[in-house]
Amino acid sequence: MSSVVSPLTAGIDWSSTHHAIALLDEHGIEVQRLDVEHNAAGLRRLVHCLRQAKVTGVGIERGDGPLVEALLEAGLTVFVIAPNQVRNLRRRYGSAGNKDDAFDAYVLADTVRTDRARLRPLSPDSPATVTLRMTVRARKDLLAARIAMANQLRAHLEHVLPGTIGLFRDIDSAISLAFLTRFPTQDKVDWLSSRRLENWLRTQRYCNPRRADVLHAHLSTAARGCTGPEAEARAAVTAALVAGLTCLRQQVEVLDTDIAQQLERHPDAVVFTSLPKAGVLRAARLLAEMGDARGRFPTPESLTCLAGATPSTRQSGKVKVVAFRWAVDKQLRGAVMDFAGDSHHANAWAADLYARARGKGHSHSHATRILARAWLHVIWRCWHDGVAYDPSRHRALQSLTATAA
Repeated sequence: MSSVVSPLTAGIDWSSTHHAIALLDEHGIEVQRLDVEHNAAGLRRLVHCLRQAKVTGVGIERGDGPLVEALLEAGLTVFVIAPNQVRNLRRRYGSAGNKDDAFDAYVLADTVRTDRARLRPLSPDSPATVTLRMTVRARKDLLAARIAMANQLRAHLEHVLPGTIGLFRDIDSAISLAFLTRFPTQDKVDWLSSRRLENWLRTQRYCNPRRADVLHAHLSTAARGCTGPEAEARAAVTAALVAGLTCLRQQVEVLDTDIAQQLERHPDAVVFTSLPKAGVLRAARLLAEMGDARGRFPTPESLTCLAGATPSTRQSGKVKVVAFRWAVDKQLRGAVMDFAGDSHHANAWAADLYARARGKGHSHSHATRILARAWLHVIWRCWHDGVAYDPSRHRALQSLTATAA
């Protein structure tokens, strides 16, 4: 008589150097424990073990990276369980709730065993989408670094050369950086006259060199900076910050071009570029964060919840509290709110919805979340069907237009 092998579930506690793995049987009893290194040999050993054990589901805390790619390529069903969920689930097995790699692997495996019906298998995005997401997020990080360095430069100039602050609109603009490269000290700024400044602006192809009188007056009336040997010494810091900002500007421009090319080749580009005020970069960010795995969002509600556009409702007895939703995909929420916050400037329906929310006393951010929730239902339908947003088929917009007429 042949024996029947019970189905096994696995949990993997991921780290950058090694992974702890626990395999459980259908009764929650740990039948095997592994610890593999995060390298090619370790991943091959892990996949071989899981396939040999005929594991029916794998729980893990993240949904990307070489480890997840290896699991999916092996045909294994992967369930992503967020770290904050794991932290709460630890209390199922004890009141301490302490962090331990092997124990977390057990918790992940047992959660897949007991809560599988409530978990959604990981649907991987296409390589094109993953690459676009990496590029978009890299650009976002570079912009954050550029803002931080611009603030550092501004704080430095307050002591060294105050007149350059506010001379042009942005401290990290190309014209500002060029000016600081040519005139990094108060002594060199003092050499300027309105005529000399105008001539220099023309060499830089400045849009309005005739403003030289206004700019020179700004430099003349500002507080004076350092002069002499002290100024020359501090100019080295100015040069270093200017060089850093120049490099960051160049790299952001490189990524802008790359993102535009990637978006143009992407099959879902038609959906997101058709949205009002989307543009190239905003459309690319929306596409990258939503992805192209339709199974990830089977309903528009699943999308609005993960994007943080739906409030969190808690009720106990007669007490009901509706609050801001914190447990969301912050990258997706940022992309959606950025789009929604500008869409009401180019779409009558969005403008009406935003205005009515503001009329009820809601703050700008609250009104934007309300608008984002409505937009996500529209975007989900276009994304699910793979068609461009068509204002003439948007019933709510057409009803509003007909009423206004």
